[in-house]
Amino acid sequence: MKLFALSDLHVGYAENRWAIARMTPRPDDWLILAGDLGETEEHLLYVLDTLGPRFKQLVWVPGNHELYALPRERGVPRGRDRYDRLVALCRSRGVITPEDPYVLWEGEGGPHVLAPLFLLYDYSFRPAGVPEGGAVAWAMESGVLCTDEELLDPSPYESRPAWCRARLAETEARLAAIQEHPTVLINHFPLREELVRLWRIPRFSIWCGTRRTHDWHTRFRARVVVSGHLHIPRTDWIDGVRFEEVSFGYPRQRPGHRTVDSCVREILPGPVRSASLGA
Repeated sequence: MKLFALSDLHVGYAENRWAIARMTPRPDDWLILAGDLGETEEHLLYVLDTLGPRFKQLVWVPGNHELYALPRERGVPRGRDRYDRLVALCRSRGVITPEDPYVLWEGEGGPHVLAPLFLLYDYSFRPAGVPEGGAVAWAMESGVLCTDEELLDPSPYESRPAWCRARLAETEARLAAIQEHPTVLINHFPLREELVRLWRIPRFSIWCGTRRTHDWHTRFRARVVVSGHLHIPRTDWIDGVRFEEVSFGYPRQRPGHRTVDSCVREILPGPVRSASLGA
């Protein structure tokens, strides 16, 4: 039994739905879905109902796109209520979520505690001279504005950073209670700023995580940290911990020959290497 991961399926694109429908079954293995499966409940259920029968267990964390309240969707839950609704849908399919007790992985490479997280971002991936309240304006100076500013409602919190801070406090307490085993930390957004390498749109960084998680990989004894969001799949090693970006991404970002099977990343047991930051 192995543990795999994939994120950013964006099944609102027909090409991506076609690819997911042809994914090879691995009925003895677990699959992490690290967010941005799509923008609607229908997208989420499509992925869960397509991939659930092909794996022994699914583990899900939300991305920013799952939390969108699209203009055409009237009367749908927003903000935290929307997140709670998605958690309920996942549970109805037997999928593990950030709101469930952390589970002990005892397959190949185990034992490890699997910790699915929902942390958001707080605009702290910005220069020291830019205040939090000026971060969006700073990004817009370079022509960059994330769709989250229009579609990701933070209610009942006053802002997305406020929601992020609430999630950080709750999650830190849960992770600190893990005593015996190493962990696999699973979050849609990267946990460290230097992993955000967006050469064409560098100021998009403010929507990519929080500095509050900079030391979580060592503080909470992680062996592997899984994330998506960047649409730049790669492996990095920091302090002997493996960081996996596991995005599938938009059709225009992939070579035509690249299949979803080739994008699925083995998390455990995975490769063994201890090195400084590098691909």
